[in-house]
Amino acid sequence: MTENFIPAFLGGLGGGEIFLIAVVLLLLFGGRKIPELMRGLGKGIREFKNAQSGMDEEEEKKKIDKEK
Repeated sequence: MTENFIPAFLGGLGGGEIFLIAVVLLLLFGGRKIPELMRGLGKGIREFKNAQSGMDEEEEKKKIDKEK
């Protein structure tokens, strides 16, 4: 994957703003909690992508069945 994916809500943020957000998160949650939160976020995104690809496969199967 050579795509540069930047979510729309992060498109206008520079390095300073991202650093400030990271510092605030560190102060709010502490250093030990952040990896756990990111792990959960990653799992959620992975499950969403898997569900989305499963729906795409179902649509393709229906399209093929209609053509028969």
